[in-house]
Amino acid sequence: MWHDVERFPTFMTHLKEVSVRADGRSHWVATGPAGSEVEWDAEVTEDVPAQQISWRSTEGATVPNTGSVRWLPAPGARGTEVHVDLTYEPPAGEAGAAVAKLFGEEPNQQVRDDLRRFKQLLETGEIARSNSTPTGVRARQSMSRPAQPGAEEREASR
Repeated sequence: MWHDVERFPTFMTHLKEVSVRADGRSHWVATGPAGSEVEWDAEVTEDVPAQQISWRSTEGATVPNTGSVRWLPAPGARGTEVHVDLTYEPPAGEAGAAVAKLFGEEPNQQVRDDLRRFKQLLETGEIARSNSTPTGVRARQSMSRPAQPGAEEREASR
């Protein structure tokens, strides 16, 4: 699944679109703070099957970035741990990074949430949504709260 980057928007809610070009590079379109849009091209720099994939953005990226995904055996032979390392240069420097973090849009925060959804997708085949967000509203982390039953379910349980 990590090689099929065009499917990433199914579990990475900040991604609008990822497309792979004929030369093997990929084009990424993501939402940024305050509904802005950022785009960049990326290339794979290392691909060791079942161990690691590394990438970097190409010259001229709005948000220059590098990163890697590593897969490690979980302790006690209980599956696989996925480790993501991400380095990026925010468009507005440290101030932009602080604002993005405040609104739950800082890339490292998003990656943590994306990994939870990825795990859910692999284990269950879907990403569960509560009745209060059936269409998968892109809730900000600072506004997130545990799912609660909707009004209909509360009435039915009385």
